[in-house]
Amino acid sequence: MLYLNQLGMICPLGENHAEISRRLFAGESGLVMTTRYSQSQERELALGCVETVLPDISTLPLGQRSRNNQLALAALAQIRPQVDAAIQQYGANRVAIVLGTSTSGIAQSEAAFRYRLANGGFPADFAYEQQEMASPAVTLASVLGVTGPAYVHSSACASSSKAIASAARLINMGLCDAVLTGGVDSLCAFTVAGFAALESVSAARCNPFSANRNGINIGEGAALFLMSKAEATVSLRGWGESSDGYHISAPDPSGAGARSAMEQALARAGVTPEQIDYINLHGTATVQNDAMEGRAIAAMFDDRVALSSTKPFTGHALGAAGALEAGLCWLAMQDCNPQGRLPPHLWDGVCDPGLPPLNLLPAGARLGRPLRLALSNSFAFGGANASLLLGRE
Repeated sequence: MLYLNQLGMICPLGENHAEISRRLFAGESGLVMTTRYSQSQERELALGCVETVLPDISTLPLGQRSRNNQLALAALAQIRPQVDAAIQQYGANRVAIVLGTSTSGIAQSEAAFRYRLANGGFPADFAYEQQEMASPAVTLASVLGVTGPAYVHSSACASSSKAIASAARLINMGLCDAVLTGGVDSLCAFTVAGFAALESVSAARCNPFSANRNGINIGEGAALFLMSKAEATVSLRGWGESSDGYHISAPDPSGAGARSAMEQALARAGVTPEQIDYINLHGTATVQNDAMEGRAIAAMFDDRVALSSTKPFTGHALGAAGALEAGLCWLAMQDCNPQGRLPPHLWDGVCDPGLPPLNLLPAGARLGRPLRLALSNSFAFGGANASLLLGRE
């Protein structure tokens, strides 16, 4: 059995477990209205921004200095003693780092090109390595002094869920004894403009599974798990991955690939659909994605399974989304939540008649007992699908 021993997490809901849990279960969104990252600098958008002071990175090599790496280091700081203890116990060569990201340090490149346009050359504090996808893993490996495998998955919105599955395989293959795994992504104008060009960005808070849904809110954050075989409250019971190959950005409307990922996760864990307590939906609030996921859920589960999308709380953190949402499930499974409070579904309550009936959770929803089995979905551009199944005994 593989366990998620520790979680370091920073997101628009907060910078520690207590604050994130309080706001989540209270139904308090972390989104803010801002003109930052907007092309026109005039149009306000709802974005999931991390507002806290981030770690100083002035002592890092120039190529590792990015806001994205600051977010990763902020998450690491919360669990650094436990990570250091694992390194001491297993050895630096037996600890791996496997992360997901989609932006890395692109924001630093954006600032550098603006400077170049105004001044004729790049600023002294810019290095191309800042935006390389491998940068978060390279940085954490350097800071921690580990020499085990260190790499990054970048498969859009499924990146960090796939990273967690990859971390599990490393341990099961005997290549390492512990893995620091999860994801990190940071806001930048590039992603906001890209999704706006696809007419997929909602100016107001997103509205998943509503008849009135009209797009996503982009967010940022980092969630890092320490994974090992050492027993802990929450385990990674199963995972599933599939690839639709249907379209560069639109999902397969049948939901076949999403269903395959969920079925694999349940089969690997040896559980039935009826045993699942809660599903954290990918729930982007785009018309096509919600319709596809709704069909896949209805095909596998009855209409009583508890459901919510947490993207109205955090925004869609792209490459970090899977890890952040698994992190919210992890928090809901801790001993401090004996009544099984569940993340509510923030929306306008207007059901889409084109979707199957879905048990979307109201504020204050709870199981009346600890949450035992939670499925977390991530469905990305290109049909990259991943589902993680977390459990507690």
